[in-house]
Amino acid sequence: MKPADGDEILRENFAPWVLELGLVVEKVGEGSAVLRLPWSDRLAREGGGLSGQAMMAAADTGVVVAVAGARGGFVPMTTVQLNTSFQRPVMGRDVLVAVTISKLGRTLAFADVTLTTDGDSATVAQASAVYAIMG
Repeated sequence: MKPADGDEILRENFAPWVLELGLVVEKVGEGSAVLRLPWSDRLAREGGGLSGQAMMAAADTGVVVAVAGARGGFVPMTTVQLNTSFQRPVMGRDVLVAVTISKLGRTLAFADVTLTTDGDSATVAQASAVYAIMG
């Protein structure tokens, strides 16, 4: 699957508020994906750091794109669990969201997500996700 296909999955299957995050699919492999969450003052919280909610939404969205890459296209799915640990604040930097599918079954997918700042690759958050595949 090409990054453009991942961008199409975003446009056609996600709510407007998710699209407003400005996510860009940079890479989609068989069981992996990398998305860019561009810095925006709109996504910053008091004090100037990128909000955790925006990073969690980006991680959640990245898993959908990675599962679609592993399955050869989008299928309906829903989040069962998303567990995120934040390690450091993000100030004025894009975030790269790297997803690796650790297990893809018929009805469940398991993924690990690492969020890093663009440029210095400092890990800012890590997440694990479980998805129910409904189609």
